[in-house]
Amino acid sequence: MYKQIFLLILIFTIICLPLTSAETYYADLTIEVDQYGFITIDGITNYPDLLEKNTENYTSKKQSYWLLNITKEGNFTDFVYVLTLPEGSSINYIKSSGSIRIEENQGKLIVRGFGENEPFSIVVQYQIEKSTDNEFIKFDPVFLILIILIIILIVILVRIFIKERVKTEELKENGYNFKGLNQRQKQIMRLLIDNKMPLTQTDIQKMLNIPKAAVSRNIRGLEVKGLIDKEQIGMSNLIRIKKP
Repeated sequence: MYKQIFLLILIFTIICLPLTSAETYYADLTIEVDQYGFITIDGITNYPDLLEKNTENYTSKKQSYWLLNITKEGNFTDFVYVLTLPEGSSINYIKSSGSIRIEENQGKLIVRGFGENEPFSIVVQYQIEKSTDNEFIKFDPVFLILIILIIILIVILVRIFIKERVKTEELKENGYNFKGLNQRQKQIMRLLIDNKMPLTQTDIQKMLNIPKAAVSRNIRGLEVKGLIDKEQIGMSNLIRIKKP
């Protein structure tokens, strides 16, 4: 009789032992995914090697579609997680153990999930809009500096063009070539052109209010260049402009 009871106890122990010794897990996780598919899993858990930083073990990409798959076997007595996808993401497919809720915060999709007494699993297929991929280009300081330099170069070229055009107009003023003339000589030429009649050196000196020696020197320069004729009348020199 005792032998039969002992045998029954032994059989019951052998059958129930795997059930009582099976390990259980728990997890309270935050999961961050960046636009390049790198994942950081942080939080509290007793599941081995579940917490990782900047890993690509759980993501893959085909064309423009990203696939995130975090599946862990074993019984989780309870788990809770917050999954944050990159800015500009849109979810095409999602499957998770337990219950989930999807939110949006500052342009990012956030998946909140929880469950009890089941394996932990979250599978998401998502896309990232192109505007997010080009964010680096939009704010690239080198690109902005290049744009500023181009604008500065255009302004300089425009100013040079305007300055050269003004010079050209001066040189061709009233049909006379002012090229190579200094400022005083240009003043004398314009005075003779505007008066439309010969003037004495004394008249030019008084009208322009410049020293006598400067008038003589510049009139001599204009005469050498063939722009004026000088005729002596008594004690004065009559200055006559040549026709162009």
